[in-house]
Amino acid sequence: MTQQQPRESQPNPTGATVRGAANRRGPFRSGERVQLTDESGKMTTITLVDGGEHHTHRGVLGHDLLIGQPEGTVVSNTSGIRYQALRPLLKDFVLSMPRGAAVVYPKDAGQIVSMADIFPGARVVEAGVGSGALTISLLRAVGDEGHVRSFERREEFAEIARGNIETMFGAPHPAWQLTLGDLAEELGEVEEPGSVDRVVLDMLAPWECLDAVATALAPGGVVICYVATVPQLSRVAEAMRADGRFTEPEASETMVRGWHVEGLAVRPDHRMVAHTGFLIQSRRLADGSPRLAPKRRASKSEYTQEDLQAWTPVALGERIVSDRKLRRAGRDAASLAQHAARADREILEGRAADQHPTVVGEPLEEQRHD
Repeated sequence: MTQQQPRESQPNPTGATVRGAANRRGPFRSGERVQLTDESGKMTTITLVDGGEHHTHRGVLGHDLLIGQPEGTVVSNTSGIRYQALRPLLKDFVLSMPRGAAVVYPKDAGQIVSMADIFPGARVVEAGVGSGALTISLLRAVGDEGHVRSFERREEFAEIARGNIETMFGAPHPAWQLTLGDLAEELGEVEEPGSVDRVVLDMLAPWECLDAVATALAPGGVVICYVATVPQLSRVAEAMRADGRFTEPEASETMVRGWHVEGLAVRPDHRMVAHTGFLIQSRRLADGSPRLAPKRRASKSEYTQEDLQAWTPVALGERIVSDRKLRRAGRDAASLAQHAARADREILEGRAADQHPTVVGEPLEEQRHD
């Protein structure tokens, strides 16, 4: 098991002491991520670098045209193509950031924060951290005075998540602790029994962790699991019922459909973000209290040996990520975090908007999402 301690957040000259607040305000700075939208609606996310350039087949846009300008500025490239520049929202950042594992989509992250009642100052345990998308939402919800402990088995994923989190907040978040290891084995070593308010499990077999979760959760605490397939949903529900220390589980999924609205042409979009995963949640009962559940007809709830042998990552549709892609995503995440840290230091040092540090090296690879 490896513990990773965060560095303390420092106050900044704008008066904001909450981590991640200052780098969401003010003029654009070198090292920041900026979302460019052209007149056709195509979006491109770039990292600003002093003297850097954004090249397309339709011309060149100098980064210096944006550095020092307020958010919402419209600038033109060498061919007269206009771009609207804004800081990426959380949903935009999550969909364009370096990743090793599949991310929890914003629609599901929002539901998790709401359904699990993640409140400021809460003590939250999460497994696994993946690329850090859900962790960012949890940290925003608990604030600097809360506590989010993330468990991740793979060090490569942990490095990518760390880079993404530091890019979003401009520095390590004071409420975040990362543990490399298995939650089922390590949770009892790092969290006192009954001390955790909320547990979020985004993993292949969450039922394997329910005993450790029940021990760590305070009475009334919430556990919520994010699973991709119907067999996983069924098995975790039956495991919660069999454990006896949880309330009757509730399951749901969220689908988001956009609408085209232009004059009288108002209709649903042809494409939508449909199924991404199921959410199943329950709450910790007081010790010795029986679970109250509605009476149902008897149904098969046992699993044969053949069923258990089918529980493999490939059979459940889990994407296998190559080591090469993980190394590249880790480098990208670390590089973005370094640029974000430089922009954050500029805030802390109180430098004028037109004064920017000299940057050595080429601009980071731009990431596009059409």
